[in-house]
Amino acid sequence: MNDIVQAQWLRLIENADDPQRVGRSMFVAPYAEMLRTAYAHRRLRVLFPWTGMWELHFSRCTEQRWTWDIPYIAPAKDGRFLVAGPSRSQVVGYADSAEDAVGMVVDRLPPGCGRAFVGTPAELADYEDAHAPRVNP
Repeated sequence: MNDIVQAQWLRLIENADDPQRVGRSMFVAPYAEMLRTAYAHRRLRVLFPWTGMWELHFSRCTEQRWTWDIPYIAPAKDGRFLVAGPSRSQVVGYADSAEDAVGMVVDRLPPGCGRAFVGTPAELADYEDAHAPRVNP
């Protein structure tokens, strides 16, 4: 795992249940659980995590505008976890536990998804194009 990804995960986890940083909300505890559970999974731990509106997103690159090709997780008001995406209009489903939500995301990772690329989505696309297997006619 590269240092940028590791540092981001640790920053998010360290501040996950600090009400001074994340606010006072019914989502603080499940948000912290969601972050820790996702970090514990080896396939998600190598992706760049970013958060907003209590959602945990995963990017295949480290710089903005991050990739939007992986589902994300958010605590739901009923105590479950919503798995949605990659686009906001797509709902994958609800999970009763953070572990189940993480599993739903892992099951939907793009083919060949591995460590986050250090750079922007455009640089990632250029890298993938340059390193794509060539098919001879």
